[in-house]
Amino acid sequence: MKLSIKPYKGARDFYPEDQAIREYMFGVMKQTVKKYGYQEYDAPLIEPIELYKAKSGEEIVSEQTYSFVDRGGREVAIRPEMTPSVSRMVAAKRQELSYPLRWFSIPNLWRYERPQRGRFREHWQLNVDLFGVQSIAAELELMMVAGDIFNAFGATNEMYTIRVNHRQLLNAIFFNYLELSQDQGLGMAHLIDRRNKLEHGQFLSRMDELLTPEQKEEGLAEKILKIFDIKKLKDLPSSLQSIPASLELQKLLAACSAQGLNNIQFDISLVRGFDYYSGIVFELFDNDPENKRSMLGGGRYDGLVGLFGVEPLPTVGFGLGDATLLNFLTLHHLLPELKSPVDLIIAPVGDGETQAGATLAATELRKLGVNVAVDYSGRKLADQFKAAQKKQVNYLLIVGPKELESQKFTLRDLSQSSEVSLSLKQVAAKLKVT
Repeated sequence: MKLSIKPYKGARDFYPEDQAIREYMFGVMKQTVKKYGYQEYDAPLIEPIELYKAKSGEEIVSEQTYSFVDRGGREVAIRPEMTPSVSRMVAAKRQELSYPLRWFSIPNLWRYERPQRGRFREHWQLNVDLFGVQSIAAELELMMVAGDIFNAFGATNEMYTIRVNHRQLLNAIFFNYLELSQDQGLGMAHLIDRRNKLEHGQFLSRMDELLTPEQKEEGLAEKILKIFDIKKLKDLPSSLQSIPASLELQKLLAACSAQGLNNIQFDISLVRGFDYYSGIVFELFDNDPENKRSMLGGGRYDGLVGLFGVEPLPTVGFGLGDATLLNFLTLHHLLPELKSPVDLIIAPVGDGETQAGATLAATELRKLGVNVAVDYSGRKLADQFKAAQKKQVNYLLIVGPKELESQKFTLRDLSQSSEVSLSLKQVAAKLKVT
């Protein structure tokens, strides 16, 4: 049987050049969140399925989770998200931890969904969570962290917008202002969350399915369309402007303005799909017309830790996927040209004794802090030059019988097509300066 050379559908192979880009992205993200005092954690890849049934949402559990029964008869799942796991971890040491608690991770996640641009079944996601802060200072900090991550990659505020909304405002709209039933409200929330992904005709058709004939006759569909076209908090109906959720949003927008965040805007249609969100929610959107999509999302989920039988804990967090970030950086030409991790390739010229001497030279250079690879192919020197250039390594050290005897080696700069004769210590010193 001939085996396929392709990876599993929705997963990616990371060749060294791809891995270098991913490690670069992870490094920038880690460096940025650590500036705010966040500490890294990790958790198991597999969790009991009940962890996700509790609050992740029906679509995640029923349609997107890789679940199976293990050899012990337990129903488990490969984690589709990290928030339930970190909530479990905090609940396990609820009384021992010191708050505010700032944690982050970049876990490997799996969801069974249709692969598309910027979305895979397997992906990595930066998760940043702040536990123990009840005020909007938590949301403000997380939005500042999100913006600083993109700015650390070289993005400007004009490249992206952070949109904010409040789940309690949505509840007030669905159940008080529109007077929908509980099931209708939940259905409408999920529909509004997908509004930008549906054609207008599809959206209208699905909204029509949620309403009763009496509601349609009373013009409720038109009322729904009108309120979800509102762009500013001050344009909300008066009955909604004075509720706590609206006032909290006003305070957050004012706090953002005071911090110089000029790319924050209210978005009444922003829902966030997870059922555990309880307050302010936010998403970071790319402003480029070729990539008008959410890059990062999060919000407040005060009740999740309490599901584990401990006292609830106010919490705000967000997630940023590696694929969407890579698309953003590529589209905006923000990826740097990454250097090879190999400083030098040694090219032995001669027999096996020369290769042994090349190995000793490589060992000495490594002790001096140089990353060295030895070409043991036995090819002609010209072919070794070409191979080093293909690997994007700038320096080649020629080692032959004469060089081993004199301990003076020819260092060739492939980018400049120049050569110089040096001792191993001089080679190391030159590469460090370079």
